[in-house]
Amino acid sequence: MNKQQLFENIKRKQSFLCVGLDTDIKKIPRHLLTEEDPVFAFNKAIIDATAPYCIAYKPNLAFYESMGVKGWTAFEKTIKYLNENYPDQFIIADAKRGDIGNTSAMYARTFFEEMQLDALTVAPYMGEDSVTPFLGYEGKWVILLALTSNKGSHDFQLTEDAQGERLFEKVLRKSQEWGNDENMMYVVGATQGRMFEDIRKIVPDHFLLVPGIGAQGGSLEEVCRYGMNSMCGLIVNSSRAIIYADSSENFADVAGEKAHEVQLQMAEQLKTL
Repeated sequence: MNKQQLFENIKRKQSFLCVGLDTDIKKIPRHLLTEEDPVFAFNKAIIDATAPYCIAYKPNLAFYESMGVKGWTAFEKTIKYLNENYPDQFIIADAKRGDIGNTSAMYARTFFEEMQLDALTVAPYMGEDSVTPFLGYEGKWVILLALTSNKGSHDFQLTEDAQGERLFEKVLRKSQEWGNDENMMYVVGATQGRMFEDIRKIVPDHFLLVPGIGAQGGSLEEVCRYGMNSMCGLIVNSSRAIIYADSSENFADVAGEKAHEVQLQMAEQLKTL
């Protein structure tokens, strides 16, 4: 999916919501545990309920890998279900890969050739040769970690060099030598507030993947005020606040209602474009 197609979906659905499929078998409704594949059954119900209100899904690989082969199978079935039934959805593997070149090339083959995903989160700190193998796939996206929403982000990402340049700013500037706004996005946590202004000074045209609204306390209004550009430029993720909003047999309906609430808020923000 290219940048223009992504923007067209945003306009058509009046949404830039990404639903995070952080599916923990210990948190899903208990009645699903009798299913042959409880994780996939949960994901399928969540997808069917929320698809009208979002433009992307982001399965977090850690939640699937923690279950070994069973978890990977559930992940594969989830991706296949999305590709076959909701081909307009932008699918992000939140895997945070990043290794030396030949290893990154294998990761790229896994997620872009074998799994047919649209995007992959990548850690940039091993440098150019760890990132460029992911950039050789037309219509696929690298989403580099830039400024994250966790407390520990301050340990390294905000440190300054002798010229006063912060590490996340160096990542933004240097990485533009490797890719562009047609194949590279950046992760910026919703809790970073006005820091979006600093980010937009460096990458005005790139899409940003923004986790941290909902359970992590980020403000959608603030993210839009400082981070939105003329093509929206935002994919805002919500995981726990949507998928775990209810644990009864009505869990999917409630998840759909929560996604719809966020979509309506996003529609208001899109009026400014």
